[in-house]
Amino acid sequence: MRISREVKTAILVISGIVLFIFLFYYLKGENLLDSSRTYYAVYDNVEGLAPSTAVTINGFPVGKVKSITFKGDGSAQLLVTMLIDTDFKFSKNSKAQLQDLGLIGGKGIEIIPVFDAGPIAESGDYLPTTVKAGITELVNKRLTPLQEKIEAVMDNVDSLLTNVNELFDDGTKDNITSSIQDLSATIANFKQTSITLNRLMETNDDKLTKTFTNFENTSTNLSQLSDSLANANLSATIKEFQNTISRVDNMVANIENGNGSVGKLLKDEGLYNNLEGASKQLEELLQDMKLNPKRYVHFSLFGKKAKRYDAEGNEIEERDN
Repeated sequence: MRISREVKTAILVISGIVLFIFLFYYLKGENLLDSSRTYYAVYDNVEGLAPSTAVTINGFPVGKVKSITFKGDGSAQLLVTMLIDTDFKFSKNSKAQLQDLGLIGGKGIEIIPVFDAGPIAESGDYLPTTVKAGITELVNKRLTPLQEKIEAVMDNVDSLLTNVNELFDDGTKDNITSSIQDLSATIANFKQTSITLNRLMETNDDKLTKTFTNFENTSTNLSQLSDSLANANLSATIKEFQNTISRVDNMVANIENGNGSVGKLLKDEGLYNNLEGASKQLEELLQDMKLNPKRYVHFSLFGKKAKRYDAEGNEIEERDN
């Protein structure tokens, strides 16, 4: 069967139109020959996300961004359409995270899969969205407080320099110069003193050596004395001293308890009263002997009898028989 030129031309035109339509949609991110799943995500700001950008799961490309349009409800939110080419199953609660692809790589979308009891995400579902802070945003967050601190420090430095300029007037500068000169003179004096001390040390080197030798000998003698004291039988001496103290304590305790002659003398009130009475009687006797010595001492050359007295000191008259 022979095909006419018109039919060939028609087939060629139709094939060209189909190929044009296929390439047009392919460049838009749609593959007419592929059964991809379509998912949607809504963002307030896509931050430069472009169509045909790769969509990844755990860093592995599983699809691409088909289109980015306004949601159309007057909220100015952006609707991102994603085509997923893999049969990988994940929960409807999985998140579509907008994140940086690198320092100069723009933005991309990564699906954070969730495996829970929720339903499996189907084509046409809306996925929850989240935005991961990029490097630039993190740097800005770090630099903004640092910039504020630097500005505050610069203000303080400016104020400090102003105060320093006001403080260091001509008179203050002259005083500082004079102080530096005095300090230089003091250092020179210290240097001269050091030279003098060095000369003195060199002159008296032998004497200093003898002094240190004597000190070393004294230290040795003290060490030997310490060893002698350590080797002495101090423990026996201390023990005897403790025994003596114990005996003294026992003696004092016995006296306190009224034991022994001294204890009875100190504690027995009857004995004390008797001694006190005897002392008083002895005192009266001595007083009476001073006043009336003839009562106690009688001396007669002719054998005269001595007079007798009663207890009250009255003379007793004797009767003649």
